[in-house]
Amino acid sequence: MDESISHGSWLTVPTIGGEIEAPDLPYRPRDPADYRARIGLIACGAITKDHLKAYRKAGYRVTAMSDPVLHRARKRKTEFYPEARVCRDYHDLLKRDDVDVVDVAAHPQQRAGIIEDALLADKHVLSQKPFVLDLDFGERMVKLADRRGLKLAVNQNGRWAPHFSYIRQAIGAGLLGQVTAAHCSVHWNHNYLKGSQFEKVKHLVLYDFGIHWFDILSCFLGDRPARRVYASTARSPVQEMQPALLAQALIEYDEAQASLVFDADTRFGPQDRTYVTGSRGTIISTGPDLKHQTLTL
Repeated sequence: MDESISHGSWLTVPTIGGEIEAPDLPYRPRDPADYRARIGLIACGAITKDHLKAYRKAGYRVTAMSDPVLHRARKRKTEFYPEARVCRDYHDLLKRDDVDVVDVAAHPQQRAGIIEDALLADKHVLSQKPFVLDLDFGERMVKLADRRGLKLAVNQNGRWAPHFSYIRQAIGAGLLGQVTAAHCSVHWNHNYLKGSQFEKVKHLVLYDFGIHWFDILSCFLGDRPARRVYASTARSPVQEMQPALLAQALIEYDEAQASLVFDADTRFGPQDRTYVTGSRGTIISTGPDLKHQTLTL
């Protein structure tokens, strides 16, 4: 996500006398000045096209790719890194001396064992979300990484969407004061995944898609723990996919509240809206999707 905020147009700050220039906040991701780590990609499904596109644009080195369906690894190699080695068994990738970091893009059920094997092979790990299905196992992996002096990261990339990142920075700079409420609603058509492996995910919208919004709420509300969560799902009468495409959640905090609404069978008028208010100010971000947003502070 490399869209940027144009001060005075993309984001506005209304005042009694009109508008002022948007505060200049460091919301853009920052690359290391000299990144030399060599990356190995484990699992080469559809989403990895975006990973590899970003790695190539940033000038990062991908030296190996692995997938049990070998032609998927070969396809990604041809598309992005012709010099990379490919293999069917990820254990072969982990044995390579020219791999420092592994991007584990497998589905959650297969990911746990791969993460542990990678750490034991002394590789730094970038895990896709959701990180783990078992919190005890996740804590063990964090401790294992610490003991071996390795980095273990989770690709919660949603928090780096430009509008989410700007809101995070505005909260951190104290422009909203103490946050008292955050409400997000997303209305879009998720039926494009019909026929894919994602149709087998029972609570698809909350579990796979909505996880970005649960994560951003934890960013907006800071260290305050959620006290109670109520969530529900329902099927649209005209949806094409198997999992329920209508979902919502209410989250209670001490002295704050939040809500998430997902209408994933929206055929007309898509909209993505974020509203965060606090003791000193409010930010509202609206647009037809994640990539086209207008913020008002």
